[in-house]
Amino acid sequence: MEYQLRIYTVRPGEMEEWLEEWRRHVLPLRRKFGFAVTGPWVIEAEDRFVWILGYEGEQGWAAADAAYYESEERKSLRPDPARHLSRVETSPMRSP
Repeated sequence: MEYQLRIYTVRPGEMEEWLEEWRRHVLPLRRKFGFAVTGPWVIEAEDRFVWILGYEGEQGWAAADAAYYESEERKSLRPDPARHLSRVETSPMRSP
């Protein structure tokens, strides 16, 4: 299984709207594309949203992630939930 830590800085005052759209759209679509989702966690004082994505498919992380972003389902999310984010940090992880 490949993992990625994702830390998003959410625009001030938009956390609840971001969470609603993430739960309603992003989470189920990621799962549909074969990703395992751990989290989410919110760091309130810093307007941060943290989650871990996992993928264990034959095509590998890069191809699965590209398929997710290139899908009509993801492209059709209007308005785009990412509008709530001012910064996105991603880090690949592995078990030692």
